[in-house]
Amino acid sequence: MHAFREAVEARDHAAMVAAMAPDVQLYSPVAHRPFDGRESVSGLFTALLETFEDFHYTDEIHDGDTVALLFRARVGDKQLQGLDWLRLRDDGLVSELTVMIRPLSGIIALGEAMGPKVEGLAKGAA
Repeated sequence: MHAFREAVEARDHAAMVAAMAPDVQLYSPVAHRPFDGRESVSGLFTALLETFEDFHYTDEIHDGDTVALLFRARVGDKQLQGLDWLRLRDDGLVSELTVMIRPLSGIIALGEAMGPKVEGLAKGAA
């Protein structure tokens, strides 16, 4: 099990951030620009921990420097499924995290809930 998954499942914000490389880039399903660096991603993780309900990973797939973590969660009354696609450095830290979510109603609910919480974290991202 990857350290990021363990941290998320424990809802351990500090460990989630520690699993990221200092220059990590996070690609959000609702932002058109990435969140760059640990500080920006840390703020995003705070908002996600406040927003997602009933979050749990269902599968973990490894292939070389890539980890795919499939999850289910709820935002308000919207159920969603998603994928955290991690690219790892040689030391195991996450250098790139791409989040994909379905269905569209779940993405819309997430965007509406997260927008005010992450405003200003990524220049022009939200």
